[in-house]
Amino acid sequence: MRLFVTGVSCVGKTTIGGRAAALMGLDFFDLDHEIETFFNTSIERLQARFLTPHSYRDEAAKALDNLLARPESQHSLIALLPSGLMGGFLRTIKRSSGPVVVLWDKPENILERLTFYDIDSRPIKRKLTATDRRLYLREIKKDMAYFGRTYKRAHLRIDITGLNVEAAARKLKESVEAYTARMVNGSK
Repeated sequence: MRLFVTGVSCVGKTTIGGRAAALMGLDFFDLDHEIETFFNTSIERLQARFLTPHSYRDEAAKALDNLLARPESQHSLIALLPSGLMGGFLRTIKRSSGPVVVLWDKPENILERLTFYDIDSRPIKRKLTATDRRLYLREIKKDMAYFGRTYKRAHLRIDITGLNVEAAARKLKESVEAYTARMVNGSK
């Protein structure tokens, strides 16, 4: 089985996805890492080469194509980017098989998990002021609204509000297993 997980930045795709993959006996791949390895540059530097996000997604989808062609990805969970159901990424996923899952949480919870990186994808520490927190919360809400339209294309939406990593990973696993069982039995 191949499983795709998406959601807005810092919702938990990598952390929860990695744990869920382990629970399900699947290999885990983070598309951010795959893109940076494929292009031998950071995502921010790669994005800077393109005039539009659409152009970037079309080019970056080559890394997803490459990953999906590798035998080790046949039984895997792949953490997508927030824009994973747009442009080139969506076209690539449609040619593949496997359910697509969106992780969803309250914006306030996502704010608490914000992480920051420099242009070369190295983590940096940042202490947020009250003003920063208000601004970032507004940006998270905007991202949820913007990407939310594309997330309707997913097979499942899993609300992880109030769950720790282990509980969220188990919910992801159980939801996918129930979905798969319904598909095998011919019902949606």
